[in-house]
Amino acid sequence: MTTTTTRPTTDHPVLDAKALWQKDKDHFIHPFTDFSVFHQEGCDLITDSEGIHVQDAKGNRFIDGIAGLWCVNVGHGRAEIGQAMADQATRMAYFSTFNNLSNAPAAELAAKLAELAPAHLNHVFYSCGGSAANDATIRLVHYYFNRLGKPEKKRILSRNNAYHGTTYLAASLTGIESNNWDFDTLDHLVTHLSEANCYRRPEGMSEAEYCDHLVKEFEETIAEIGADNIAAFIAEPIMGAGGVLVAPEGYHQRMQAVCRANDILFIADEVVTGFGRLGHFFASEAVFDTRPDIINCAKGLSSGYAPLGATLISDELYEVLGTPQRKGGVLSTGFTYSGHPVSCAAALKNIEIIERERICENVREVGPYLEERLKTLSHHATVGDVRGSHFMMCLENVADKATKALLPVEARVGDRVAFEAQKRGLIIRPVGHLNIVSPPLVWSRDTVDRVVAILDEALGAATESLKEDGYL
Repeated sequence: MTTTTTRPTTDHPVLDAKALWQKDKDHFIHPFTDFSVFHQEGCDLITDSEGIHVQDAKGNRFIDGIAGLWCVNVGHGRAEIGQAMADQATRMAYFSTFNNLSNAPAAELAAKLAELAPAHLNHVFYSCGGSAANDATIRLVHYYFNRLGKPEKKRILSRNNAYHGTTYLAASLTGIESNNWDFDTLDHLVTHLSEANCYRRPEGMSEAEYCDHLVKEFEETIAEIGADNIAAFIAEPIMGAGGVLVAPEGYHQRMQAVCRANDILFIADEVVTGFGRLGHFFASEAVFDTRPDIINCAKGLSSGYAPLGATLISDELYEVLGTPQRKGGVLSTGFTYSGHPVSCAAALKNIEIIERERICENVREVGPYLEERLKTLSHHATVGDVRGSHFMMCLENVADKATKALLPVEARVGDRVAFEAQKRGLIIRPVGHLNIVSPPLVWSRDTVDRVVAILDEALGAATESLKEDGYL
């Protein structure tokens, strides 16, 4: 790897990589920081980006294999998005959307989202990201049932290994155990069901039988808690940070049917799957043939160019939410930055690019090729499973393919693979024993081939280091 300290072009100021690294290490508390290495190693600072590439403060250039963090769907450095944001910021950067005030980008974007979403989702509640969207959604759901005279309907059903965010309530919805080590959660509000993990389903059980098993667990949980006490079930169409878990065929439809039969709202968390990652603006109806009562989105909504989240609400729910609860009453929830005009302007231009450049079509064409090529990596001794769909993929690393036993945590297998890939010019995401590939949606087949070649080398090198250290 090169050790240059300046960017090869002159259109940005020269950066002092060492000073930046020190400032970052001394003052920035990073989300999901691994303090066992951070105090010594600090972080790699990414300073520049263009298209499918990013560059660090030392001048090293990488293929972005994670789209920033599931976000940068249209690719980096889109000048027209930056210009749209600048134009809006200089015209009017911010004004409140409280108390019967609004702004043009927020109104335009709400109408556009209603056009893109399933036909019954015509109303938009804005937030500042995915965690806030999920958090706000549950507050609105509770309010909805209070308004219907059903104040006992409070419990939310989520799933083990689900990821719905890190605000207090969203973290409680999240079912990844390690995310909440030593943090408090609202256990009285949330019950977690089994995740839909086809790779680790009970031995001898077919996928169809596994689907039956999961639906039965859902029905039994409802019977135990009481449908009158349950407000909603929340699920990602494909589980993201919890391991890119694709449920068995028909799972989401059947879970929705159980919800309908028990007066339980069905919430789709499309923070990751929305805006093209599976080849459609929204995956719930187009891919999984479901009609959620609520869809939450963020990330790809603005391609990460500005913080923005949205909760898309059905006409049926809005009929209740949009009725004054009493004389002088208002819908007294929201955020200072709800419908922020600069963020909404970024989202509008982002959606325009996705439509104009037929990016969803690119995902539907290149995505299956990415799946096919990544599966060729199964020849490596540690690759137990290659799963996912389109531009949302995962490699699960194991110690033994036959038993699916995992390597010890201290082997840090995901980190090893990611480190070897980064040495070769590719950033992928390690999550424990997993490696996630979730690229910008503008990858081509040629890019896929380059990425798979790098991963092939990286997995080989990681396997050798695991052998040297006595883990294999």
